[in-house]
Amino acid sequence: MTARVVSVAALSLALTAVAALIGPSLAGTQASFILWQLRVPRVLVGALVGGTLGLTGACFQTLFANPLASESTVGTTAGATLGALAALALELPGGFPVLFACACFGAGLASVAVTFVAASGRASMNDVLLAGITVTVATGALSVGLQYLSDSRALVAAARWSLGQLPQVGYDGVFVLTPVVLPCWLLLLARGRALQTFAFGEELAESRGVNVRALRRLVLAVGSLAVAACVAWCGPIAFVGLIVPHVVRRIVGPELRRVLPLSLLTGAAFLVLCDALARTLSPGRELPVGVVTAALGAPSLIFLLLRARQNPVA
Repeated sequence: MTARVVSVAALSLALTAVAALIGPSLAGTQASFILWQLRVPRVLVGALVGGTLGLTGACFQTLFANPLASESTVGTTAGATLGALAALALELPGGFPVLFACACFGAGLASVAVTFVAASGRASMNDVLLAGITVTVATGALSVGLQYLSDSRALVAAARWSLGQLPQVGYDGVFVLTPVVLPCWLLLLARGRALQTFAFGEELAESRGVNVRALRRLVLAVGSLAVAACVAWCGPIAFVGLIVPHVVRRIVGPELRRVLPLSLLTGAAFLVLCDALARTLSPGRELPVGVVTAALGAPSLIFLLLRARQNPVA
């Protein structure tokens, strides 16, 4: 099992490192600029976003005791998207800080709504997941309404952003996201033991000294903050937080001391490779990376669920 963990970690790091070299040949006078000002920053931002989504998805799946839970299905991404779209559609001044604040507000509202259902004690985890899906659908409808009411210039900007994209020039995205997501990573990883105990049931966790309410609030708040930062910078990107933890658990088992860090590394590698595919599929044009993750994630999830039913992980 240790060999598998090392192999997955090494492969994820290697794929992330070489992703900048994927694409048209780097030759000519612009080669250095293309590599260091376009591709490398894009890979770094993709790794930060993919790692955040993978780690948050693994934590949420444990917290909600449901393998279909993720930042996308419990409403966090949809809430952040609604908040950020409101800032874009209304053309609020202030740039990224205002966009980030609106995304955090939306993600927080959505997460609080689902947490309220989860903490009521009267709802099963399937009911909680259904509440998350309801929040996602409702905020999605409001997002469409915002775009419909926007003027043409704001509508184009909002439509492009809502597809999820990583293109950028320079390292602004790295400098903006790093101080937000890295502390969130450390906080979530540090709660791995408490989450592992929580996975065996709330009563057992309480008997072993885990403050379940505080743990739930912390994981949701930190996860929502990290996801909001990613959504505010590059738009909503689906399926990473849903599919990556499934893949990791199938390879290394259910222990969170392995699943959490490997979901982070694998999520980073998965997103940067999807982005490399997005910019090479059609020469001269780029697909939004959110389209690629959805196209790969949906059938992959169906395959994994069918396989899990035939060969459940102990």
